Amino acid sequence: MPVHDWSRVNANLFHDFHQTWTVNIANSLNKGLLPKRYSALLERHGAGVAPDAHEMLAQLGNRITIRHPLGRVICVIEIVSPGNKGSRAALRSFVEKAVDLLRQGVHLLIVDLFPPSVRDPQGIHKAIWDEFEDKPFELPPDKPLTLAAYVADVPKTAYVEPVGVGDVLPDMPAYLDPDSYVPAPLEATYQATWESCPEVMREVVERGEPLPDESEE
Repeated sequence: MPVHDWSRVNANLFHDFHQTWTVNIANSLNKGLLPKRYSALLERHGAGVAPDAHEMLAQLGNRITIRHPLGRVICVIEIVSPGNKGSRAALRSFVEKAVDLLRQGVHLLIVDLFPPSVRDPQGIHKAIWDEFEDKPFELPPDKPLTLAAYVADVPKTAYVEPVGVGDVLPDMPAYLDPDSYVPAPLEATYQATWESCPEVMREVVERGEPLPDESEE
């Protein structure tokens, strides 16, 4: 199913989609994609002071942790929310958490279906990777959305797949160790999530019509 343009609609709609999508990804991983006794669990972002509603939604969003049979987190799957780029402080917080995970040896898969902002002019990957090495990187003009899988080894490695609105999402690797991974079924779970959305929500997203804020009603 082609990726929709989530940047044109109210952040509340993507928050709803985001929550269900993470559940579907975790369920798919737990239904045979992960090795025996490994688990994919949902985890809510840590609480904090959010200066606006978009950033509050980002903090309330789920992420997926893949855990070793002994319980140790070995990989995190993170779907970027609009609020993660809603301010310089929000973007900085997101980047710092991603960098901290990688430095702790936790592999990372980031799915960013929002185009670059003034705060990340070449996308979320460049903002993260600059913390490790400053190398030129440019997203193709027709593919401004970013899927990035990171291997928390020495040296660290990034596998980046730019995509655009209207593209089908490729499966991306969620690494369990530097030499092995499981495919995160992004396309199948995106489609299942979309099909479970209320009809009126699908119509609004397809037309790109923002919902009015409650304060405006």
